[in-house]
Amino acid sequence: MVLSGHGSLVQLCQAGRLVWREVSSNFSPRRCWRKLQQPQRLCSGSASSGPVWHRGNSEQSSTHTQRVPHTPVLLNEVLQYLNIQPGQVFLDLTFGGGGHSKALLKSVPGVTLVAADRDPVAFQLAQQLAEEHPGRVKPVLGRFSELSGLLAGLGLAKGSVDAALLDAGCSSMQMDTADRGFSLSKDGPLDMRMDGDRYPGMPRAADAVNALDQQALASVLAAYGEERRAGKIAAAIARARSIQPIARTQQLASIVAGAFSDSALYSRRDRLQRPSHIATKTFQALRVFVNDELNELVAGLEAAQLVLRPGGRLCVLTFHSLEDRIAKRFLRGEDLSAPPRRNLRQWARDQRRKAEEEEEEEEDEAETGRVSRYWTSLEKKVVVPSEEEVRENPRARSAKLRVAVRR
Repeated sequence: MVLSGHGSLVQLCQAGRLVWREVSSNFSPRRCWRKLQQPQRLCSGSASSGPVWHRGNSEQSSTHTQRVPHTPVLLNEVLQYLNIQPGQVFLDLTFGGGGHSKALLKSVPGVTLVAADRDPVAFQLAQQLAEEHPGRVKPVLGRFSELSGLLAGLGLAKGSVDAALLDAGCSSMQMDTADRGFSLSKDGPLDMRMDGDRYPGMPRAADAVNALDQQALASVLAAYGEERRAGKIAAAIARARSIQPIARTQQLASIVAGAFSDSALYSRRDRLQRPSHIATKTFQALRVFVNDELNELVAGLEAAQLVLRPGGRLCVLTFHSLEDRIAKRFLRGEDLSAPPRRNLRQWARDQRRKAEEEEEEEEDEAETGRVSRYWTSLEKKVVVPSEEEVRENPRARSAKLRVAVRR
């Protein structure tokens, strides 16, 4: 299923060529890419023809797999709602650093853990965990859209899983590694591929910012970052890349910042009322775009729906409004493939306008709840971290947990 409105630019590498599949009737894929002097480099993973930028060595990556990547968000709540019993099968669709899964293995004897992730580094961590718990951990490397076949290969048929966790978005492990190119606060190659080097032809964030035409880039920033100043930022990027290709994270952050006055750079505030860099939403948009995260999220939810038994529980953790709306609508049983009625920019503006309305709607639903054909909600309102957890782990500040039981 292709998610209308959210996933209007689905990236595919076919026969070594980058292809953008059109979903929105208002967006022409033929106008996505500007003409380059070296078009053959579009999918090469390199956007630099000026100064030579070097990636970190392999020792950094291997060292990273040995340290504790992050603190799991809403750990106690997730374990409580999953309610896994000894001998049951648990599917972690986004293993990452394994925080939730490791806690589960320690607290519940005899559990079989299926640890899935698209990130090769996370897969290595899952393999290490499998060595520590022989016969209890089954590592799986693949995207959500590949899971059905991969799980079937493990003998997990329809209705064979007792509980599942989907922790959406970028992991702290990815964000904290400069070489991965996810963080604007750490200088590194502008990469952002969650799959790492598994697909050499897959475009990086650098390919997107250097090859998408200005209008298409603005649409990406507006739709996937909900960036109100998308046009201004896209224009600044277009000017900068005409002088020199954009290849580094802090290079891009500086370009975005240069389009605004000094007073505007940290005028935005996060949920802890801390200054937020003006390029934060640009980085989010590019990450979501490059990894096709929203369509993959739908595929992950569908995979969980397929393998969970009746009475099986699903926990979905999201970290921004685009993810949460998809999870919310999916668990309600809404049709996510409904034809779009607006173009990307209009859709993004409408979503921002409806944000407050949706919060009021959450309160109204708390009165009666909603029941879909496949899911029954365990909580009538979304679960959020406590103030104490947010103080101890600021990255939990935007987390939302939705919990449902398979019917």
